[in-house]
Amino acid sequence: MIRTARGAFAAFEAGAPGAATALLIPGFTGSKEDFLAIIGPLAASGFHVVAYDQRGQFQTPGPAAAEGWTIDGFAADAVALAQVTGAGGKVHLLGHSFGGLVARAAVLRDPGTFSSLVLLDTGPAALPSGQAVLLRTFADATDSFDIGTVWELKRAYDLESGWQPPPDPAIEVFLRSKFVASDPGCLGAMARILASEPDRTDQLARLTLNGLRTLVGYGEGDDAWSPSIQVETASRLGAATVSFPEAAHSPAVESPAETVQALAAFWAGTEDAG
Repeated sequence: MIRTARGAFAAFEAGAPGAATALLIPGFTGSKEDFLAIIGPLAASGFHVVAYDQRGQFQTPGPAAAEGWTIDGFAADAVALAQVTGAGGKVHLLGHSFGGLVARAAVLRDPGTFSSLVLLDTGPAALPSGQAVLLRTFADATDSFDIGTVWELKRAYDLESGWQPPPDPAIEVFLRSKFVASDPGCLGAMARILASEPDRTDQLARLTLNGLRTLVGYGEGDDAWSPSIQVETASRLGAATVSFPEAAHSPAVESPAETVQALAAFWAGTEDAG
């Protein structure tokens, strides 16, 4: 657990604390384990790497912060973690999917805490309308059913939509365990944010003009925000881009070696420039 002014957060930590810190934020229904394949190699590349469960996810308990389950609340948590783990220096921030929306909000909230931002398979605003409808239905389910039932309903829908269970049954057992350990209020709020978040790219672009280095990375098979949407977002930000041909929505899982290479090079370049 990492203790902050806003509470304790379950985390994986690797690398020398005196090295430049990279803080990794997981997405909706995700957890720190989403980054397991890249944490060690990134630490070996010379970085102090921290991946955490957001408030209400898996092993980080709720309840909601005083402001409730809001994007600003999740962002304030990220800022608090950066201030504790960064050992007085600026932090490289990475957000995956929903975590990218949180990372963006954190940088807008406290730009002086961060030296770079990586948006990994995330978009400029809410997910497209068809997915937004599903997210609102999911959020309503968290209000009406126990969390185990919500998992079964979600799994049934995913199977009907063509999702293939992992070949190793133990992986699905783990996915269920972290889902049902999460706070239903957290999951419902994240779903509603994903269905309604406004476009704040122009606000972020002002920071990139003032020196915040930004990288947009995406799997070429991303089925959340399309690659074309993410490339357009990068263009609006004046940000660098990197694509992962073998990945869909989770390059850290699907293309870990390529993800490590891209991140280490980007962060090292930021350190050199700084």
